[in-house]
Amino acid sequence: MVTTLRSIARAAVFLPAVVSLLAARAEAAEVAIPSAARQVEVHGFVSPGAILTTKNNWLARSKKGSFEFTEVGLNFTVPLTERLRTGVQLFARDLGPFDNYTPRADWFYLDYRFDDWFGLRAGRVKIPFGLYNDSSDIDAARVPVLLPQSLYSVTNRDFLLAQTGAEVYGRVRGPGVGAFEYRIYAGTIFVDPATQSTSRLAVSSIEVPYVVGQRLLWETPLEGLRVGGSLQAIRLDMTSVVAPGTPGVPAGPLAIGVPGVLWVGSAEYVYRDLLLAAEYSRWTVRLDPPLPTVKSRVVSERAYVMGAYHVTSWLAPGLYYSLYFPDVDLRAGREHVQHDIAATLRFDVNAHWIVKAEAHYMGGTALLSERLNGDRPLSTLEPSWGVFLLKTTAHF
Repeated sequence: MVTTLRSIARAAVFLPAVVSLLAARAEAAEVAIPSAARQVEVHGFVSPGAILTTKNNWLARSKKGSFEFTEVGLNFTVPLTERLRTGVQLFARDLGPFDNYTPRADWFYLDYRFDDWFGLRAGRVKIPFGLYNDSSDIDAARVPVLLPQSLYSVTNRDFLLAQTGAEVYGRVRGPGVGAFEYRIYAGTIFVDPATQSTSRLAVSSIEVPYVVGQRLLWETPLEGLRVGGSLQAIRLDMTSVVAPGTPGVPAGPLAIGVPGVLWVGSAEYVYRDLLLAAEYSRWTVRLDPPLPTVKSRVVSERAYVMGAYHVTSWLAPGLYYSLYFPDVDLRAGREHVQHDIAATLRFDVNAHWIVKAEAHYMGGTALLSERLNGDRPLSTLEPSWGVFLLKTTAHF
């Protein structure tokens, strides 16, 4: 499977050229949209928030409360012809030690759709992983402040939201069987070495030779029910310096590859104002070459169940339970598990303004950062703790 995915990744280098060639051949068969008739869609959001934790620091220096929980974005999409579209989103955020309002192009693309069943995209394209990864940047699209962090970690957003490469996609409907939506992609991602460094490991560079994957969603004949699966293969080549005294790893320079295979099974049911969703995922990563005293293959387990209900047009409560095991072979100990029970109230003040309040009960410390907690080992942090989030979003 990984060999096949690597072949797809190499072929992806030529996909942008294929898009251009096919678009050129089809140009005579389609109608270009006159400049005066083009309608540029402009959307944006400003989303400040605050986070407070009862015992451990999470995402930011949160034990005393933190306002380093803010996002802002502006995106543009425009049809160039009947089949060709382009778009870009500019984004900045402040999340504890991450980003500090550094602006960037969050995503951008050229999209050529031949028909409903087949289209091509090239650029920095959102990654379709699970039900919500490709919509995780849209706060107005969901009830929770934070999606279940076992699958949709905000600390991984910078490099897991989108990949730079190409994608084929489509939607096929059959009589009596519902519809199937597929997306297949290949490219690379950028990972900031600073975000992966710890007190014991100073990462100087990270290269990603490939990220390839697919998502298939089946919209079943039962209205509102869709199920699917996602698969991704990725490789990180890291160069780092290991600090003396790091358990199991010799001190000094270290160059190592980290290939991984990630999959998730998904189900969602929407009935009128009710949403129910559940996902189960396993991520397998290896060390290449293996280190003599470090486990060379680790499988993590991630799952959640979630529900939300729009009581009125302006009030929607939500609830989820999320579970995370960093290593399925090590389930004992606070540092090897994270239970997360979250409850949310979403208030739609008007069509462009949302206010959300959210509380979490956390059991375990597997999601925490040692750097944010005085470089203390996760096994010494408080096993039971609470999180309170307040967020408001204005969007247009």
